[in-house]
This record gives sequence, C-alpha cells and structure tokens, in this order.
Amino acid sequence: MKHLFLTTALVCAVPMGLSAQEVTIKMGHAASSKHIFQQGLEIFADKVAEKTGGNVAVEVYGDRQLGDDKQLLEGLQIGLIDGALVSAPTLPLVLGAGGFDALQLPFVVQSYDQLAGVLTSDLGDELLASLDDSGIKGLGYVEAGQRHFLSAEVPVSETAQFAGLKTRIVPIPLHKAIWEAIGVNPIGMAYGEVYSALETGTIDAVEINLSSIQSESLYDAATQVTLTGQYFWPGVIMLSGMTWDKLSDDDKAALIEAGHETTAEAYALAAAQEADTITFLEGHGVTINRLADLDAMQALTAPVVEEWQGKDPLVARFVDAFGAGD
Repeated sequence: MKHLFLTTALVCAVPMGLSAQEVTIKMGHAASSKHIFQQGLEIFADKVAEKTGGNVAVEVYGDRQLGDDKQLLEGLQIGLIDGALVSAPTLPLVLGAGGFDALQLPFVVQSYDQLAGVLTSDLGDELLASLDDSGIKGLGYVEAGQRHFLSAEVPVSETAQFAGLKTRIVPIPLHKAIWEAIGVNPIGMAYGEVYSALETGTIDAVEINLSSIQSESLYDAATQVTLTGQYFWPGVIMLSGMTWDKLSDDDKAALIEAGHETTAEAYALAAAQEADTITFLEGHGVTINRLADLDAMQALTAPVVEEWQGKDPLVARFVDAFGAGD
C-alpha cells in the first residue's frame, strides 16, 4: 500500500497538459526528401528543439512515407499521425477550409516577400486558426515556390498555345476553374503519378513549381518550362489536435514561436533558391521560356479571382491585404 500511495502521489504531482518527459512528434510530407518542404520542416524541427530545451523532438518523414496530402490530413484528424506539412490547396477540398483558396488565386500575390509578410501577420494566424474546427492546430507555412508551366516537348511562349494541352492539375474546384479559363484540358492526377504520365504521354504538361521539377527529376520526362508565376505554393505546418493537447503550455508557446520564425525563414529560402534552380534545370537540358503575352493569361483568369472572393470572407480579406502590399 505504501508503494502504491507513493506512485499515485508522483503521478498526481505532474499537472495535466504538462510534459513530464521528452515528446517525439513524427511529421510527414508528400514531397521528395530532397524538396524544400523537407528543408522547411527541418528548420521547424531545429527551432522546436532549441525553444523547448530539447523537450520536444520533431522527426521529419518525406517521400510520402506517412502518406500523401489527403492521407496525412485524415490521419491528423483521427490522431493517427502526429504532424504534417500539407500543401495548402488540399485543405479546402479535404477539410472544407475555404479560406486557404486565397493563397492560390492567380496573379494576386506579387512576390515571396509580400506573401511572407501577410502570412506572418495576424491575418495569417487567423487562417491557421480556421483549422481548429477540424481538430488540427496550424503553426506556420513553408513555401515550395512560385508555380510555372512544364510541357513535355512543345514550348509555350504565347497564351493561345495553352489551348487543348492535356495538363495535370491538382483536382480542386479553384484550379479547375483557373485552367479551364486559360484553355488547357485539365486532368486531375495524384502528384506521385506525374513523372510516368509525362513520360508516357498521358499528359502533355503540368503546372508546377521549379523545386518539384528538380527534386522529382521531372526534367528527365519533360524539357520545356514556361515562367508564368500564376500563384505560389504554401505548405501548412500542422499538428493533430490530439498531439497538441498533450503538450505543456510552455511547449505550445514555443511551437507557435517556432512556426512564425520558420515561415519567415522558409520564404527567404524559397526566394533565394529560385535562380539556382533555374540554373540547375538548364544544366539538365531544360529550356526556360517566357510568356510573351502574360497579360493575356492574367486577363483570362481575372474573373476567377472575382468569383472566389465571394466564396469566403477570409479570401476577400487576403485579396485586400495583397492589394495593399502593391
């Protein structure tokens, strides 16, 4: 009885919600372990270790080891997965978090610095908080890079040349509306299938960031890049609500701070890598083209921006914020 009493007393002496020992958080993402998403999560992991005094350790799993974006989100909701970095476009489709469509509106954001400034503001925090109802705690953002256009063989140098191209898109309503307005034949397809689809001719092209062309070796299957820069590609750093609730208040505060700092550093990193990535791709046989009439592409997609502003109050507020940064 004496031993039982002492054990019970020791357990009760540790308040609920406080970490009595080191906590290990496994975080996955759907990109290659050579991708900037991996680097971004590693930055976050280092900051978490530093700010919690080693009390919270983050382990990073790339290469879809814990699943693709949809599987990661579903795992987070039921507590099967501790944490993840998930591409923002997936969130409206899987979670109904429509505010994240604001980050994918074509030609609304002008620069990495502008986007980073908004995402590290109170408005960026409010967008992360919109995940709370899904049982997910949003902590920050990592940028994969501005999106451009990769075609297998035929270079695209004018907007009219997009017409009819079988183009892989992320299968969400916003992207479908954007690319139908531009005139391609949009094809929804899992990210992991893009390489083989380009190689076999199942698709002619894909809208994608340069970092993914490099990390997934897509330059072996397609050699024509057109720098269109239609939108950026934030990933969202998030934890399962169940994992979050197990942390102490001090550790929670440390992770929030780590998320803010990671966002700023990840955007600076993505901006700095763009020119180097172009040089790398050119060295691997890729031709870099520019759209002669980018204004025509912008005009085609402008009605989509106007339509989507009416779908969620957060979207309209982000558009206003980006406009204020011009």
